[in-house]
Amino acid sequence: MARMVQCVKLEKELEGLEFVPFPNELGQRIYDNISKQAWQMWIDFSVMVINEYRLNLATAEGQEIYDKNLDDFFFGEGAKMPAGYTPPKSK
Repeated sequence: MARMVQCVKLEKELEGLEFVPFPNELGQRIYDNISKQAWQMWIDFSVMVINEYRLNLATAEGQEIYDKNLDDFFFGEGAKMPAGYTPPKSK
């Protein structure tokens, strides 16, 4: 049987993650409060964040920006689009 969570992002009970995504307090918060569906939304959004900010996740600065956007996406007012971001044109 699937583990259910009250997803704070989508505001309804949905299937939860099967794993804690990061070995820290934020990872545990995500595991406890975020659904698989919302996590997939973050994965898609995070690609844009990494590319638009040109983040190097191997650096402390890159990881800090990534983590801030992650926290805002799930638990804040929602991550903001980077300044000057224009969405790709549909094909």
